[in-house]
Amino acid sequence: MRETGMASAAEQMAANLSWGALGKATDLRQRIFFTLGLLVVYRLGTYIPVPGIDADSLRKFMENASQGIGGMLQMFTGGALGRMGIFALGIMPYISASIIVQLLTSLVPALEQLKKEGEQGRKKINQYTRYGTVALATFQAYGLARSIELGSLAHEPGLFFEASTVITLVGGTMFLMWLGEQITARGIGNGTSLIIFVGIVANIPSALARFFEQGQSGNLSGAVIVGVLLMVIAVIAFVVFMERALRKIHIQYPRRQVGMKVFDGSSSHLPIKVNPAGVIPAIFASSLLLLPTTISTFSGQQTGPIMSTILAYFGPGQPLYLLFFAAMIVFFTYFYTANVSFKSDDVADNLKNQGGFIPGIRPGAKTVDYLDYVVARVLVIGSGYLAAVCLLPEILRRDLSIPFYFGGTSVLIVVSVTMDTINQIQSHLLAHQYEGLIEKSKLRGKKRGGIRKAPARR
Repeated sequence: MRETGMASAAEQMAANLSWGALGKATDLRQRIFFTLGLLVVYRLGTYIPVPGIDADSLRKFMENASQGIGGMLQMFTGGALGRMGIFALGIMPYISASIIVQLLTSLVPALEQLKKEGEQGRKKINQYTRYGTVALATFQAYGLARSIELGSLAHEPGLFFEASTVITLVGGTMFLMWLGEQITARGIGNGTSLIIFVGIVANIPSALARFFEQGQSGNLSGAVIVGVLLMVIAVIAFVVFMERALRKIHIQYPRRQVGMKVFDGSSSHLPIKVNPAGVIPAIFASSLLLLPTTISTFSGQQTGPIMSTILAYFGPGQPLYLLFFAAMIVFFTYFYTANVSFKSDDVADNLKNQGGFIPGIRPGAKTVDYLDYVVARVLVIGSGYLAAVCLLPEILRRDLSIPFYFGGTSVLIVVSVTMDTINQIQSHLLAHQYEGLIEKSKLRGKKRGGIRKAPARR
């Protein structure tokens, strides 16, 4: 009964939580300002150009390429690629390196052992991820520099231009990686996701302007424009609904005795999200699709036969592109959930240590098997929802020439990151409210204690 009362009190406090409490939460306010400041630094960096680029030729080229895969590249780099800024590679090499390291962690026993060593092992794995980021960024930056030369977009092509471009782009990517880590540690929200989020949001106004210009020029009818806007609203509502959907597993706690007191058994629920991996699978899948196309976008007619064949079959909207995209989303949903978001072994151990159990399921290995069984079936819906949200707008964009920012991946990232950041802010506000209540109770205790008079000496 006591636990039920405490739970209801916590729920009531969360329901009564108002954003007016933000002014009193000094630490949270500092975290928000710190995050906003670093995101402003990121946006300013997208306007600093790489030396040696022919700006006029680049602008004309990107106007022609923005409707194709160039639009995808623009989205993930926040427009820095179109201006060939120092953040032109964006955060994607870091995400790609994270994918590779996490895959290797599951396959290589030495890395798996490092993962189990706690904080020291995690630091070592992060170090390997940084090394992988440098290697991938160097490879992509050199390929981009060569592609710019082949596309006649450089003032003075040559070794000096290639070296300066590689150093600038790799440095920009490493700075973005550091920026994301600082936001995650000292700010609010996930730094990497927020960097991509800000890049998408910053380009939405120009995408809307291009979209309405197509309507004014007669390329799109009014019915199509209204239909697309309604589709975006419906996708947002669907994403919000699915991101909040839960599968609750009943947990029972037995009666226990502490000293002379006997506490009745209680029950609670273990919530499993329909999509525990969040927006990560869509970002991972998109980053893999960007690897072969980053270079080919700038090389134009100079692409080799192998790259031309790959682009012919894996171009945006092509059947193999959609199939590969869907397969990667499903794979990363299961992989990321099993290895990061919801580890059945850890959950079963925590339940066993707390004395909790699932009715009808024995603690230990049987609980792990049951949780794996439930999660695997829940993820059928979760991965299918992610694939549908990401693929449906891709098909419509191919047929109707809709700007890329109306794609499902961008909507999914914006909605998911917004919800995650708001949840973190509410958690900080709730913790601050609890701290205020504890301080008040301590002050009341001191006041009551201060009224007592000292015993008279005999």
